[in-house]
Amino acid sequence: MESKELENQKHEKWMRLALEEAKKAEKIAEVPIGAIVVLNGEVIGKGYNLRETTQDATTHAEMIAIREACQTVGSWRLEEAQLYVTLEPCPMCSGAMILSRVKEVYFGAFDQKGGTAGTLMNLLEDQRFNHQTHVIGGILEAECGQILSAFFKELRTRKKKLKKG
Repeated sequence: MESKELENQKHEKWMRLALEEAKKAEKIAEVPIGAIVVLNGEVIGKGYNLRETTQDATTHAEMIAIREACQTVGSWRLEEAQLYVTLEPCPMCSGAMILSRVKEVYFGAFDQKGGTAGTLMNLLEDQRFNHQTHVIGGILEAECGQILSAFFKELRTRKKKLKKG
């Protein structure tokens, strides 16, 4: 098997763990986004969206995963770490990735309304910052997008029923 295929399998393995985190969010009616931070082949941080639960705008999956990873390694620097997230990061999360020096970011679905890892702009690879993060999008894109589409479809259906009822 060629190395490119092995690399893809590795990324898919980690993204499936991020999807497991997203499913935890889905179970509690949060937007199903999940993230993990990997260092030396081990998960050192994980998280899923908790914004509605906490009523805290900063409790995105990536932010929670980064916080946990920093606590695990005892440093704010994650210079050799990879972050996997099911949806393209927003400006806040991209900023946290830059500031924590995450080495590589891999995401699933592209975010047409708020993605700052290539869609609206690419903060992570912007040469004007003192740190750049390598980015690859579209890992298990269909699966990552589907969980979000199904969630929002269900949410719209529930809202229509409430209006009628």
